[in-house]
Amino acid sequence: MRPSPLSRRSVLGGGATAALAAVSAAAHAAPAPAAPNAAPAAAPVTGTAAGAAPYRWRTAVIGGTGFVTGVLFHPRVRGLAYARTDIGGAYRWDDRTARWTPLTDHLGWDDWNLLGVEAMAVDPVHPDRLYLALGTYTQPWSGNGAVLRSDDRGATWARTDLDVKLGANEDGRGTGERLLVDPRDSATLWLGTRHDGLLVSRDRGATWAAAPFPATPSATGQGVTLLVAAGRTVYAGWGDGDGALYRTTAGGGWEAVPGRPGGASAKVPIRAAYDAGTRALYVTYADAPGPNGQSDGSVHRLDTVTGAWTDVTPVRPGPGDTFGYGGAATDPRRPGTVVVSTNNRWGPVDTLFRSTDGGATWTSLKDSAVLDVSETPYLRWGGEEPKFGWWIQALALDPFDSRHLVFGTGATLYGTRDLRRWAPQIRGLEESSVRQLVSPPTGRAHLLSGLGDVGVMYHERLTASPSRGMAANPVFGTATGLSLAPLRPEYVVRAGWGDHGNGAYSTDGGRTWTPFASQPAVAGDAPGPLATGADGGVLLWSFVHWDGTRYAAHRSTDGGAHWTEVATFPKGAAPVADPVDPKRFYAYDTTAGTVYTSTDGGATFTAGATGLPSGDVQFRIAAAPGRSGDLWLSAKGEGLFRSTDGGRAFSRVTSCRASYALGFGKAAPGGDGYPAVFQTGSVEDLTGVYRSDDAGRSWVRINDDAHQWGWTGEVITGDPRIHGRVYLGTNGRGVQYGDPV
Repeated sequence: MRPSPLSRRSVLGGGATAALAAVSAAAHAAPAPAAPNAAPAAAPVTGTAAGAAPYRWRTAVIGGTGFVTGVLFHPRVRGLAYARTDIGGAYRWDDRTARWTPLTDHLGWDDWNLLGVEAMAVDPVHPDRLYLALGTYTQPWSGNGAVLRSDDRGATWARTDLDVKLGANEDGRGTGERLLVDPRDSATLWLGTRHDGLLVSRDRGATWAAAPFPATPSATGQGVTLLVAAGRTVYAGWGDGDGALYRTTAGGGWEAVPGRPGGASAKVPIRAAYDAGTRALYVTYADAPGPNGQSDGSVHRLDTVTGAWTDVTPVRPGPGDTFGYGGAATDPRRPGTVVVSTNNRWGPVDTLFRSTDGGATWTSLKDSAVLDVSETPYLRWGGEEPKFGWWIQALALDPFDSRHLVFGTGATLYGTRDLRRWAPQIRGLEESSVRQLVSPPTGRAHLLSGLGDVGVMYHERLTASPSRGMAANPVFGTATGLSLAPLRPEYVVRAGWGDHGNGAYSTDGGRTWTPFASQPAVAGDAPGPLATGADGGVLLWSFVHWDGTRYAAHRSTDGGAHWTEVATFPKGAAPVADPVDPKRFYAYDTTAGTVYTSTDGGATFTAGATGLPSGDVQFRIAAAPGRSGDLWLSAKGEGLFRSTDGGRAFSRVTSCRASYALGFGKAAPGGDGYPAVFQTGSVEDLTGVYRSDDAGRSWVRINDDAHQWGWTGEVITGDPRIHGRVYLGTNGRGVQYGDPV
């Protein structure tokens, strides 16, 4: 399935879009200014500072759902491997438990840009040493990169901040590795950057300096795309201009490798793998860095003794079958055995080619593959059969098992132990970018989630991937809206990017779906948030293009059969339904700082409170369940506000300095019955996850320093059936859920 126009990889991959600017701004909240000029509905809510409450945190199981950009087996330790992702951190594999362990969940709010892993490296001589180069974006609004180094396989870390930016979620994120321990000296590390040339450390990553290098970096190029050791020589791929390959010299400098292949099919070196048995270096190439935008590619073998190049491309791209080449792996147990992957091949879909004679002949492993996705049914994409792969740039071969291969895709990591039967090797690795969360008050599922790239999930159990897979009829890429009718909880609606419709409804709590009988013409190009009224009788659908353009909202009173424009609804705003009164809806105009209300079922809207915080599309309102007109406004660094009169006036919640996302759960036993309030926010100076059992008068922090997950400002909700249970959406670490201990 092609990623939707609003996939996290397009929205979060470039600084030009309004949506990307919003994500960037979310991690850089300003200090709270004076209260807005709105008459308070009541005295400001005051209270105490936060304490702490112990929680047990787990990850809701889906199974991957994101782009695994690199896999690295340790050459000396059986069963030890590492994986990196574009926005969701790094992981360590343990063969004994057949699970991945996350290694970077400790990175907090201020370090959101470090959840993307540009590159990783292991030390062949010292098995416990691990290095990560972190940095998600090279854009002006992002922070600089950092290098983490560990002496205990990622259990604990030391950190060095860099003065350059890295781009783990930008074009070229599947190349590499760009980080390498020098084979001649374990204290020396090399780090290839995109725009700042080659860096070197002589003290195991503690300090870094620019290294003399023959190529000139640019502000917009790829720079060093790969670093690989071939015996005692280090090779570096260069991704700018017509591409090149460099190697270290006996004198400690760098020189261009002569005779390199040319032409569009060899413009960018993507990956390289060294076969020590034959002293051959295999290099995959493409005409662009990928993972998108490749249409040509090749594979070449360099004899590192004679310097001779040989074109060993398995299949040439051509008209109607365009692609580049991506991953490369060799087998240290069987000289002459090499595996490479295609990338961005959307016709026949991507494959792995395997050769046992140094690239003279090749076999497509896809042709004999038997795929088993029973543990992760969403990988069928709403159809009968899964696809072998797409976006294959991560590829690794187990140095202790010649038949154990793994490769990454845009949504999972497949593995085999016999070169024929494949299944996701993904337990413990979750990389969803979470957009919406709904916890139904009744029914079989405690959680529905709307995700980037993989639509909506119905979680019957949080410890297993949803058995029904992703919501189908129609299948979505990125979900843009998810709403449940509180007085009729079996009725749920969703919206998103799809090729066969952009909206659907469910009458069984989200288990099965039916597409809307019709949809506004703009829905296909700009599906946005939607809301169902308290009893499901009215639908309001807002429309926002991925470039930020806003359109008029539409309303339906017959379940999506017919739609009419709502001229008085603020364009692009997120509709919010009153949880008790089916005739009441709310919307927040973030441009003007005005709340709009409707008392006629969304047919017309009038202005309520004005002078509220403005200028940020991620300011939002939430309605407290079981109460009419009880609204909370999260305004990020400008604070938290509450209205008890249906949005006519708001007062500041003074116990909270900043609020980014807010939701509600079951009231505390023995309390006054007000729902538990959960938020990602700041109480005093600490940004974290908080719970209040007294309507915001006091807060307790419920996450800890080991469980922070970078940026968590999109969505949070409690469970209406379990007091204290909270579901937290992350941008790259899936759905985290916590319970009091």
